[in-house]
Amino acid sequence: MARAGTTRRGIAGLAAGVALALACLGPARAQGFQTIAPHAILIDADTGSVLFEKAADELFSPASMAKLMTVEVLFDEIRQGRLSPDTEFTISENAWRRGGAGGGGSSMFAQLNSKVKLSDLLRGIIVQSGNDASIAAAEGVAGTEENFSQIMNRHAREIGLTKSTFRNATGYSAPDQKVTARDLSKLAIHLIETYPEEYKLFAEREFTWNKIRQQNRNPLLALDIGADGLKTGYLEESGYGLTGSAVQNGQRLVLVVSGLKTARDRAAESRKLLDWGFRAFEARQVFAPGETVAEAEVFGGGKGRVPLVAKKPVRLLLPRGSGDRISARVVYQGPLIAPVAAGKEVARLRVTRNDAVVLDMPLQTAEEVPAGTMTQRAMDAAVEVGGGWVRGAFAKLTGKS
Repeated sequence: MARAGTTRRGIAGLAAGVALALACLGPARAQGFQTIAPHAILIDADTGSVLFEKAADELFSPASMAKLMTVEVLFDEIRQGRLSPDTEFTISENAWRRGGAGGGGSSMFAQLNSKVKLSDLLRGIIVQSGNDASIAAAEGVAGTEENFSQIMNRHAREIGLTKSTFRNATGYSAPDQKVTARDLSKLAIHLIETYPEEYKLFAEREFTWNKIRQQNRNPLLALDIGADGLKTGYLEESGYGLTGSAVQNGQRLVLVVSGLKTARDRAAESRKLLDWGFRAFEARQVFAPGETVAEAEVFGGGKGRVPLVAKKPVRLLLPRGSGDRISARVVYQGPLIAPVAAGKEVARLRVTRNDAVVLDMPLQTAEEVPAGTMTQRAMDAAVEVGGGWVRGAFAKLTGKS
């Protein structure tokens, strides 16, 4: 009978590792962070640790930050071999009128009926935030922007964006086009990790098209803080927003802010959040890649348990000198049914700090567990049936179900 389980064996070691991490932290205590941004999140990209969040799951209009999903679809089309950087797209009248300078928003200034290579359209979208480039690319891939938005939403679900909905490739206002800060941070990390070469476009400082040179709209790129992406956005209804990332001393942080009143506030709050994240936290490795974190029960196998490991180092980012309460558990649906393949993702390690989840990462089986002999399987079945009988008898005795 499948059930949600928390492994016991290995949790003691995990708790000891967490305790050691805490014990090794320095005496300076991190100050709490506050931001005027209505929506914000700061994440350590390597571990997924949430360092700060504020209304991170509330929906808002993404504005041009929706173009991150447009770019993700285009990167994937290249990766799958359906498009190449040299593929040419025609600037339709729709793209020219709605997305051009006359449309009132940011534009690549592509000429009507001209043909533009995808490599240039991508720079028009990423560097110049061109609405004309976004519409032209969407039409070239899917025929219409509406069809393209369906691809955007499918990719969003595959990536794990559980709450966000996209209705166009530009970020223009639409009644049900909404995102969350947490979802945008997941999308940013996905772009960084899945498309490392293509991601370099986000760091380009300027791009010239049709003899018009435009600066990258990301204000963080002009600051000496290790920023290398991603995308700004503005709509009157949602205010000024930014999805950004920076690297210092090998550590990458990803942030999302939205709802700010001015572009200056957006730049200032983003920098403050990154500076605080790099300064106020210290990383401690609890488990190395491939090191056993816990064990999961196996039903009907040659072995009764299988070790669980993480592909990445299990690292915790904790406030310096913090006395926060840290707890950890491994959750899976179990027992696992033999045969169990090696390298199969079957569980998640969840670490909380003061009841907030700060680390949630997948765990895989470290080895294969073949199906057991008939005797072993019969014994497992007897244990399970017997356990069920005892539970049923206890429920009748106590009147509880």
